[in-house]
Amino acid sequence: MPHLPLFRRLLRYAGIVVLSWVALSWFVVLVLRFVPPWTSAVMMERRLDALVHGEKDFQLRQHWVPWSRISPWAPVAMVAGEDQKFPFHHGFDFDSIENAIDSADDGKRLRGASTISQQTAKNLFLWNGRSFVRKGLEAYFTVLLELTWPKQRILEVYMNIAQFGDGIYGVGAASEAFFHTSPAQLGPAQAARLAAVLPNPDRFHVDRPSGYVLERARWIEQQINQLGGPAYLESRQPPRDVRPARRR
Repeated sequence: MPHLPLFRRLLRYAGIVVLSWVALSWFVVLVLRFVPPWTSAVMMERRLDALVHGEKDFQLRQHWVPWSRISPWAPVAMVAGEDQKFPFHHGFDFDSIENAIDSADDGKRLRGASTISQQTAKNLFLWNGRSFVRKGLEAYFTVLLELTWPKQRILEVYMNIAQFGDGIYGVGAASEAFFHTSPAQLGPAQAARLAAVLPNPDRFHVDRPSGYVLERARWIEQQINQLGGPAYLESRQPPRDVRPARRR
């Protein structure tokens, strides 16, 4: 067994690397509970893409806006449109995952079931695209976020790094670019319009809304009212007719 000591050493080194990565990633998540993230992986990916393709006029707009300076209609619009079970689940909407799998088995178009927690993890730490590696890392960071951050912090970061247009990230930049107002002044209709493009902000436009976007914005407004408005985010029990996640 001449190679056994070498194998044990390699296994020990691998274990040290994995434990170090886990400790470092959790430390970063812990720091970001209190410190606003200065960028995100998705924003960095977009900057790199613009550089590679020679988009000289590309400008990325994003700035951090704390929860206290965001209209209460904005977070409930995101939840109403994207993940109505957000206040109650622990990072994963298993009913939506099961429904998505059933739809795929029936030959229907594959639809996503990612929660706001998962989207925050992906946008902040990972990259766009579909792969088992990325989904595995997304699940890992989602667990870290749910264990380390309160729900309000997850939603606050999500609203500040989500893409609302080409180069426009966060509710602060989106409010100024599309409505020429501050995020604190957003009304329910404007907040619903922002939330309506989130399934695909590269295809759907806040300032040039298609019929689908307008219809979806109206639906989100209706859902906000049915959920009870901004107070829904403080609910302790979901209503009986709460909708599943509607993510891509």
